[in-house]
Amino acid sequence: MRYRILKVFGVTTGAACSAYIAAAGYLYLFQRSYVFHPDATIVAPAERALEGVESATIEAQDGTRLAGWYNAAEPGRPTVLYFHGNAGTIAGRADRFRQILASGFGLLAMNYRGYGGSAGSPSEAALFSDGVEIFDWLAERSGTIVVHGESLGTAVATYVAAERPAAALILEAPFTAALDIAAATYPWVPVRLLMRDPLLSREHIRRVEEPVLIVHGTADAVVPVDYGERIYEAAGEPKEIAIVDGAGHSDLWERGLWAIALGFLERNGAPAQAAP
Repeated sequence: MRYRILKVFGVTTGAACSAYIAAAGYLYLFQRSYVFHPDATIVAPAERALEGVESATIEAQDGTRLAGWYNAAEPGRPTVLYFHGNAGTIAGRADRFRQILASGFGLLAMNYRGYGGSAGSPSEAALFSDGVEIFDWLAERSGTIVVHGESLGTAVATYVAAERPAAALILEAPFTAALDIAAATYPWVPVRLLMRDPLLSREHIRRVEEPVLIVHGTADAVVPVDYGERIYEAAGEPKEIAIVDGAGHSDLWERGLWAIALGFLERNGAPAQAAP
């Protein structure tokens, strides 16, 4: 009887270990599909009624061609360099871009690798490298650049602002690190050892010298607001945080994000308001 119990225990333990290894292995092999959700659909600015906005192509150092939209700023106004979230493309942000353009700001929004006509496949290394090259491309055409990141794009925007001299950094629903979210979601997997794209914004934000604005919603179920509060704590001065009561992950623009951003830019020396 004792031998039989030990045998059953051994078989059960072995099956559980095999199931754990299989599940962890699956998450490791397909981890990028959890972080990135590419949409290859190509959309021209005119299809979203963005008059004056042009399709732009930037070739990365490795030859990868990135597709996006560009519109020059009115004289004396900044250009917003916009890094989008992990799903969809810049085409799904057209309503936001209209608010930016209506203020006389310029706009450069590029699709990540694998998204919206951009070649290649997304990864942390590729997005960070591309982000810096995109900034440099824009710096040749605009004197004042405001870097804006949305969700996943906050990691790219933070890295770029740490590497290049922007006028300001705006973070919409930021996280401390993709690694932190993964660890909280899969506590039974050693993600800190296995994750290839940790996106450590909490480290890069410490190197940012530009004014920082963080906007987050209290009802954000994708990236809870405490992540934004922790990024705020890690950022240096000058910095501001706007917690929007009742806002979720994707409706901050409908709840006044751009008005908040304009006020922040004006207080921190960027030409956010039209000249008299």
